Amino acid sequence: MAEVFKNQQTTKELGEAATSSAKTLATSVQTIATAHADYAKKAMQDGSEFISKLTSLKEPAKVMEVQSEYAKNAYETFVLESKKISELYADLFKQTTKPLEALMTKKAT
Repeated sequence: MAEVFKNQQTTKELGEAATSSAKTLATSVQTIATAHADYAKKAMQDGSEFISKLTSLKEPAKVMEVQSEYAKNAYETFVLESKKISELYADLFKQTTKPLEALMTKKAT
């Protein structure tokens, strides 16, 4: 009888850990999707502004200057946003596995 109770308790704990992981997963995925959407929106706005600037320029030297500035800013923004999003993915993994890790640690002791 004690073995049945132990198995029921283990099943309950596994279920709670899975539920907790699923909730964390949903929240983290939403945060990551928002970060991707924000970056895409900013990139589109920056690109639109760049095209607007280019169409108003007459001098080739000024065109090259504006293009170089745009490329530099686009690259810096890409690197910054990529780092931010990769940190969100790392956090997703850590937070999603935390309830299961705690359960495994508990079972090992």
